[in-house]
Amino acid sequence: MKIQERTGAGGGRSSMPAPSMSGERLPTPPRERKPALAALAVLLILVGALGATMLVLRAGDRIEVVKVTKAIPAGGSVSKANTTSVLVAADKGIDYIRWEQLAGLMKLKAVSAIPAGVVPVGQMFTGETGLGAGQATVGLSLKEGQYPNNLNQGDLVAAYRVGNTTGTGSSTGSSGSSSSGAGTSLIVDKAKVTFVQNTKDSEVISSTNLPVTLTVDSSKAADLAQAAAVGQVALVRIPSS
Repeated sequence: MKIQERTGAGGGRSSMPAPSMSGERLPTPPRERKPALAALAVLLILVGALGATMLVLRAGDRIEVVKVTKAIPAGGSVSKANTTSVLVAADKGIDYIRWEQLAGLMKLKAVSAIPAGVVPVGQMFTGETGLGAGQATVGLSLKEGQYPNNLNQGDLVAAYRVGNTTGTGSSTGSSGSSSSGAGTSLIVDKAKVTFVQNTKDSEVISSTNLPVTLTVDSSKAADLAQAAAVGQVALVRIPSS
């Protein structure tokens, strides 16, 4: 009788297991909003877009200017043979020479030597010849052996007339100086190299001659030019002092 009562007393309890708490999520705190960072991100996006737009607009603002295709010696001039036109980005801070100004540029002289491949600016040219009183420039085209190695602009040289004629005594050049040796005479005792083509240039590599420009006394220019015309000029480097 007691056993039944105990059994009955337990019969009122539910046999279902207690529900598990593993599926429940803990409450999360509300996210903190940062409006300053959001505004900064938007601002950076706008600045980037504006910068890209300005670059595109600037790239489209191009002008046609003069480019030197062949080296120009000091005192030389541009021509259609040694220039071409190229497009560059317009810049008010750079004194580009526009292609339509080429005719006027031909009347000016280069202040100093201008190598090939350069886009010149207005400051590179002048209306003056750049020569002193009683001076002249003479262009030479010299073969290997007629000029010293590593000849540079600004070097001082003496110019000699060389030929295949034989002589038994000394010969006198136009300068009044004499030098012994068959077919050799002094033309200019002191001349300044105002231009020499870079020997690394493709034009010199493909040619056997080296273009050189000398500044000499005008009284010697005719004799030097005459000897240069027949390829009978040799240069010797002399001390600058």
